[in-house]
Amino acid sequence: MSAAMSPVPPLSLAVANRIIEAALSRARQKSYRPMAVVVLDEAGHVRCLQREDGASMFRIAIATGKAWAAVGMGSSSRALAERAKSNPNFYVALAASADGKFLPQTGAVLIRNAGGEILGAVGASGGTGDEDEEVCVAGVESVGLQHG
Repeated sequence: MSAAMSPVPPLSLAVANRIIEAALSRARQKSYRPMAVVVLDEAGHVRCLQREDGASMFRIAIATGKAWAAVGMGSSSRALAERAKSNPNFYVALAASADGKFLPQTGAVLIRNAGGEILGAVGASGGTGDEDEEVCVAGVESVGLQHG
C-alpha cells in the first residue's frame, strides 16, 4: 500500500502527546500536585501516558480508569460519577466486569472531533477531581478538538 493510501489514525500519537503536554503545562501553571495523564483511543487502548516526578504509583492506574470509564460509556467521568450516585450497584458491577479498570470519578473527558465523533478520552490523577478535569480540558482544547 502506498503512503498516500495509508489510513490516518483518528487520534494520532503526535496529537495525544500534545494533549498531555498541554495538560501537564496547565497543572504546572496552577501549581497542582504532581500528575499523571493518559490518553486512550476510542477503543480504550493507551495512546500515551506520562507520570510527573513525585506523582504516586497509583496515579497512572487512576487516570487510566477514569479515561477508560469515560470512553467506555461515552460520557465524561464527572457525569458518570453523578449517575453512579443513583445506581451504585450497576457501577460497582461495571467496575467488576472491567477487572477494576472502570473508575467513575471526576477527572476525565472525552476527546471529540469537530463532528462530535468520539476519538478517545484523556484522564488525569494527582489533584482534586476538578483539577484533574481542568487539565484534561486544557489538553483537548490546546489541539483544537472538543471535549465532553
